[in-house]
Amino acid sequence: MYQSGASQYQKVNVTSEVLDADPHRLIQLLMEAALTRMAQAKGAIQRKDMQEKASLLGRVNEIIQTLKSSLDHAQGGELAGNLDRLYDYMVRRILEASGQNSTDMIDEVMGLMLEVKTGWDGIRQEYLESVHGTRPETDESSPGRLSSSVSA
Repeated sequence: MYQSGASQYQKVNVTSEVLDADPHRLIQLLMEAALTRMAQAKGAIQRKDMQEKASLLGRVNEIIQTLKSSLDHAQGGELAGNLDRLYDYMVRRILEASGQNSTDMIDEVMGLMLEVKTGWDGIRQEYLESVHGTRPETDESSPGRLSSSVSA
């Protein structure tokens, strides 16, 4: 019963966070969700739960495809092109990791996603400072922080 209540609370919390999020924060939430799902998939591989692994890594690929489709090639120029290619590489590696049950490949993609997220966190911080004129009091965008358990 506790698990059910905690799960419901988590879903409400996630929903309200997504509804209140600006576009920069939504990208952060997607990256955090991908990282969370990859960590969970590694656990599923270790437990030999192949159905759960496949489901989680499938969701990771969906998230990466969403991130890829959100790229603005007109404004992003070379950076958007580089990210596009990096996201393609991540998808290929996740597919390989799933087929080979490789936690090392998942670790590789997690490292790449953390690098992208760290850069995005810095962009978000600049955005918030430009909107608010000062650095905000909250620390929700600290680099590499996985504070949210988004069901994205």
